[in-house]
Amino acid sequence: MSSIPRTKLRKPKRAATPSRTRRRSRVKKALPEANTPLWTEALFGAEVLLLHATPVYYGFGVPRGDDSAVVLIPGFLGTDLYLTELHGWLERIGYRPYFSGIGINAECPNLLVQRHLNQTIERALDETGRKIHLIGHSLGGVIARSVAGARPRDVASVITLASPIRSAVAHRAVLQAAEAVRLRILQEHGQGVLPECYKRKVPSSMIQTAIYTRHDGIVDWRCCMIKDPEVDFEVPGTHIGMAFNPAAYTIVADRLALAQASE
Repeated sequence: MSSIPRTKLRKPKRAATPSRTRRRSRVKKALPEANTPLWTEALFGAEVLLLHATPVYYGFGVPRGDDSAVVLIPGFLGTDLYLTELHGWLERIGYRPYFSGIGINAECPNLLVQRHLNQTIERALDETGRKIHLIGHSLGGVIARSVAGARPRDVASVITLASPIRSAVAHRAVLQAAEAVRLRILQEHGQGVLPECYKRKVPSSMIQTAIYTRHDGIVDWRCCMIKDPEVDFEVPGTHIGMAFNPAAYTIVADRLALAQASE
């Protein structure tokens, strides 16, 4: 009986699939989260009360201003309204403060600068006839540094208050809110408006100041430093409360005075 030749059955080839390495490369890397105690931010109310009880709030013990313009820029999801205390204090010590006019800081920074902030800056320049100072809280400080880098001839100094100027390492809740805003921007305006320019460097000749707190419950305080001991200043307090922090106010007055003396 002749043997029947056996044919080797071959397994069907699997469709080519990307390797794990390739697959991972396609996934967008999540921003690093900061291990910050968000609950401590509830203490900012105490900072507001403390501010009103200190002499610096009434202009005592700080250098006087020269009537130059100071433009204030609010933080992420904030408006000019919560900077009213800082605005009033700057006016009391001899400066001409301006609110940013950007509305709610929940839009692409490029658009906020182009549509609103540049108009405020032009008005401040026209009304004072000299260079302006920029003060930004949190994300507002990142925007302030971008403007300072883009307009070095118009800006005398830039001060950041608890601003993540080195990288965006923040609390998970903040990152989730930021991602929601980013997706909305993409839907409304497309990819083209998302900025890279707000990482623009500030000229070394410009007076810079970075004020931070190690008790920051929103962003990693290490990201809020320029890494220069002459321009980095630590104060006690919270991230939100930085806009009402008497220690920060004292530093702001001293640094503004230094900038006006160097003009």
